Amino acid sequence: MGDIKRTNVGSRLSDMAVFNGVVYLAGQVPEDVTLDMEGQTKQVLGIIDSLLKEAGTSKERLLMVQIFVANIKEFDQMNKVWDQWVSKENAPPRATIEARLANPDYKVEIIATAAI
Repeated sequence: MGDIKRTNVGSRLSDMAVFNGVVYLAGQVPEDVTLDMEGQTKQVLGIIDSLLKEAGTSKERLLMVQIFVANIKEFDQMNKVWDQWVSKENAPPRATIEARLANPDYKVEIIATAAI
């Protein structure tokens, strides 16, 4: 059994855990909550790109993505950014759920799992 490596460990959560060739990302949220849905989605996907790179992998190796949106009426705006970002040849299984997010100014939160 291998060791678990955690990144940006806080008292409540870590941004990422790597175990047995798989990277598990915590829910990633935007840093700038003044952005619209497209801006927040782009920012979150950029954070995910950075974390995956730090783990030694990329979006082409995503295994599963869960997207939480505060308002399902903004689903199309989120998908506009997603469609430009996602690897067309390697699109992962994905779920999108409308949910009340921890900060009322968050429009999107994304959880991802990827192979290393």
